[in-house]
Amino acid sequence: MSTPIRIDADVKLDSKVLTDVAEALEPFASEMFKQRKGRWIAVIELAHVERTEPGPDEEKDPSVKVRITDLEIASTAYLEDQARQLLRALYQRRTAEGTLDEHAA
Repeated sequence: MSTPIRIDADVKLDSKVLTDVAEALEPFASEMFKQRKGRWIAVIELAHVERTEPGPDEEKDPSVKVRITDLEIASTAYLEDQARQLLRALYQRRTAEGTLDEHAA
């Protein structure tokens, strides 16, 4: 089994907001405006939009631009708790790579 080649690249978030994403954000917009330090937990889907590969003589890092294509914000305490549990599980899975824990998951 071959090991994939790892390329360090900058990740950029595309600022274009798709209609479906705007509709999901709309019910929270007023609250977001009022709470300057507010936080909201959401589940999102990202799509590849653009890839930039600098030329051989450029001293820039390659980059990939992604766009939020789907988004849902936790609207109740129960859903927020569920989403946080999912975040913890995904974090543990990602950070366990190469440890004994990864085989137990």
